[in-house]
Amino acid sequence: MKPVRLPASATIALPRWSIFALCLLYILPGLIGRDPWKGADAAGFGVMWTMAHGNLQDWLWPHVVGLPVPEEGPLAFWLGALCIKLFGSLIGDPMAARIATGLAFLLGSISVWYSTYLLGRRTEAQPLKLAFGGQPEPRDFGRTLADGALLIYLGCLGLLLPSHTTSSGPLFIALIGFLLYLSIRFFDAPNKVGALKIGLVLGLLVLTRGWVIPLGILISLLILCRYRKQNLETWLLFVSTPIALLVVGAWLFTLQQVQPFTSSPYQAWMEWNYRQLGAPIFDNAIHFLRYGIWFAWPAWPFAAWAIYAWRKQERSLHISLPLAFLICFSSLALLNRTHEEGYLLPLLPPLAILAAFGLPTMKRSAINAVDWFAVMVMTGAAGLFWFGWIAFQSGWPQRTSKKILSWAPGYTPEFHFLVFILAIAISVIWFRIVYWRISRQPSVLWRAVVLSSGGVILCWFLIMSLWMPLINHRVSYSEVAQEMAAKLPTTYRCIDSKLGASQRASFAYFSKVHFAGLSEQNCDLLLTQANRRFQGKIKGPVDKDFPGTWEMIWEGQRAADKDEYFTLYRKIEKNTLLKNEAKQFNQTAEP
Repeated sequence: MKPVRLPASATIALPRWSIFALCLLYILPGLIGRDPWKGADAAGFGVMWTMAHGNLQDWLWPHVVGLPVPEEGPLAFWLGALCIKLFGSLIGDPMAARIATGLAFLLGSISVWYSTYLLGRRTEAQPLKLAFGGQPEPRDFGRTLADGALLIYLGCLGLLLPSHTTSSGPLFIALIGFLLYLSIRFFDAPNKVGALKIGLVLGLLVLTRGWVIPLGILISLLILCRYRKQNLETWLLFVSTPIALLVVGAWLFTLQQVQPFTSSPYQAWMEWNYRQLGAPIFDNAIHFLRYGIWFAWPAWPFAAWAIYAWRKQERSLHISLPLAFLICFSSLALLNRTHEEGYLLPLLPPLAILAAFGLPTMKRSAINAVDWFAVMVMTGAAGLFWFGWIAFQSGWPQRTSKKILSWAPGYTPEFHFLVFILAIAISVIWFRIVYWRISRQPSVLWRAVVLSSGGVILCWFLIMSLWMPLINHRVSYSEVAQEMAAKLPTTYRCIDSKLGASQRASFAYFSKVHFAGLSEQNCDLLLTQANRRFQGKIKGPVDKDFPGTWEMIWEGQRAADKDEYFTLYRKIEKNTLLKNEAKQFNQTAEP
């Protein structure tokens, strides 16, 4: 028997404008008005920026101004670089690169909504017919579930940061969601075109973040076909798989023919893929549980309940398909020893879809518990953000103000009236939503998650508006990069460096210096990164990879980071060194 019994009044869909507004409120804060930030954001932007201002070799061999970055895949960086070329002169390169990030988020959100809508209007997913009628129409039930899935998706805590970074993460999770949508279409109406589309997206996933997860998805789909007793394996094996291989093969063939910088990223890319797999160990399970609990909140409780409530209809597509994806991604996450940023991202689309089917079956007491948790936590967090902002703006309370400003030394508080008004408006809207939820006790399905997603959007908006200048000051390299640029010699050949991808990208963009390319050698400047300040003017050699004698001409650090220290050296040529030694000897020999 189906576990759902609902009246039509419980399936009132959200207005389209409100869903669109929620998505904009979610994605725009964090994309606008900031520098590339330390970490994956700056590193990804560096690859895109290098491609946009380079040639075909730079597009085929991903690198950050000479630092090879063969991991993951080139597709997300191609799209970001294309946006920079099209819009960089109008809105600046960092903001242009984030257009690709925003579009990927929209693709992922739309895919989650439509996937749930298609599953929700299927016959086996419909609520039981009521004795005197009044049950919802399949179309209305599907739309309401889709609204709930999107709200759950936006409310997932683990989606916040990755969806706003210029990295492969946003495109990767968007393609996962889109592949779910195409798989539903394919199982509903198997045909060659559907299998071809699945193969195309599988190939794009490989170019985005390697072949491990796409291969896992293909195997999961084959197993699901057998489990549901649908003979679709032939389509997947002989249409989807060749198309995926063709997409990836086009990139590999071009690499082989062009040989960018007389080399290829293929071997390093394959090694990175192999590192994603390992024997299951206890530490992996602990890491998965420790981070997965908050990463997938609030989706996982609803999804777990949906699996339990629909356990007697486990072959139904609305349970078996997202569950197959979820099992695949969970298994690969448990085998992943690298624990790289975003390795849990693929879990979110299938979790959000499954969670939506848990909404109509949850008891009112459980829904109320989740709501009250969201109200208390999100309202408390928003209150702390407001209190902290008032403290460092006004200087009172003095202790709180000093503690916050010590987190970003050198920062001077700024007051922006428009930002303040917008933050007030969003806070008022939040309290209106809370009042509506508590006072009216609505029966609509998505009532259980509107507070969770709304609270996440509220807190994110407050952080990315009121606190944005302070955070930008802390995690941006703009000041230290410009400081170094002012100390550069008038003429130099190039700069070698011992920097990470994030730091190298930031220094290249903000200071406009010329780093050594993949085929450049014998640079006369060297920029190093260390955790301890080097004392003295001459050191030889500075690093075993850069033999010779070097003279320090600049040293500095970000005010907000006491551990990270940068030093710029100039190479002392042998003739110059001999002249200096002779001069010192003559001065010593004089009576």
